[in-house]
Amino acid sequence: MATTKTWGEEVYPLLSWFKADKVKNAKVMVAGAGALGNEALKNLALFGVGNIVVIDFDKIEYSNLTRSVLFRPEDADKGFYKADIAAKRIKEINPTINVQSICGNLATDVGLGVYRRMDVVLGCLDSLIARLLLNRLCFRAGKPWIDGGIGDLEGEVNGYRTNVNCFECALTKEEESELQVRMSCAGITRDNENVGRVATTPVIASMIAAIQVQEAMKIIHEQTLDNGTFTSLIGKMFHYDGMHPAVEIYDSAIYKTDCLSHEQWNDIIEIPNLSADNTVAQALRIIKKALQVKEIEITLRNDKFIDKIVTKSDNKKFYPMLPDSKVHQYIDASMELKDISFLEGGLYQNEYKDIDKTFPYPDLTLKQIGIPYLDVLQVITEKGYAYVELSADKKHYKTLFPS
Repeated sequence: MATTKTWGEEVYPLLSWFKADKVKNAKVMVAGAGALGNEALKNLALFGVGNIVVIDFDKIEYSNLTRSVLFRPEDADKGFYKADIAAKRIKEINPTINVQSICGNLATDVGLGVYRRMDVVLGCLDSLIARLLLNRLCFRAGKPWIDGGIGDLEGEVNGYRTNVNCFECALTKEEESELQVRMSCAGITRDNENVGRVATTPVIASMIAAIQVQEAMKIIHEQTLDNGTFTSLIGKMFHYDGMHPAVEIYDSAIYKTDCLSHEQWNDIIEIPNLSADNTVAQALRIIKKALQVKEIEITLRNDKFIDKIVTKSDNKKFYPMLPDSKVHQYIDASMELKDISFLEGGLYQNEYKDIDKTFPYPDLTLKQIGIPYLDVLQVITEKGYAYVELSADKKHYKTLFPS
């Protein structure tokens, strides 16, 4: 029998701080739909957070079932994507919410226009590279993010916000060196996102995700932080040790002046007829007209375009015509290339980091060269830098952005 009751109307009004309209209109992104992401998504749905984006490129495996409340054996049987199933299941928990799943990479398959429309982002990730990329994107978009990390019976939560603290600033020298090695190798960023995974339990996942969502609710109810009702973990680290039960909160307001993560893309110009489905030639014309400039160059900040791969041993040429993030799939599918390593210097790739009127493939779409829907482009003109959004692509997120 259908009901006309508002979600949680008999419970949440009893909380002195809870504002139903704030929660219903809130937009929260969850990056990672594994054990931690499952618990975070479940809690957001139970709270009635009205608009949720879930991102993950992985498929469900049987090993996920022991600690992922949203997944079922048949999901692993059929090789379903984590993001799709997690979105489906939280919609079943709370049919009143809007959920958008993105089965892809948080840096190369999600436009900055999505990030900039969020109230808060939850990082439920298991690698340094993914966290670093999420940190940079959230800072560009000017959005706070709450990072969760779990081990066997311990976990931690860190809150990050521009001008307060930064994930990249807090990296150790060893972590910085490890990241530089991995990220300097063409085509391997996604392969390395899985490095460093550890066994964990459903108990620690539920505990750490609960703290993450609790912090997200504080940010959604921003006035509770302003008036002192709550204190945030922004600039702090919550650490739980379950082996010898202990909870500690540490200051972590590390913010170095020369950090690469501190880019802030302000004064973003929304161009209503600009889309990732436009060809390069069309996009250049549209942007030039919108900015009223004569010359323009698009910088490919997240994903270079690769037109050619050359084997150094015999100078044999291959033409993937793909963004860098997809090249590893091309190599894996090639009998001639799959056993040759970039790391050992066996391959060379020709890459484009910038796109202007001299780009030799003007009929390719922005999507084909690696720019996702609703992205924000950094462009260089004779007047200087500008940031333009592919605002026509809001139609691809109509569940979240109906207007």
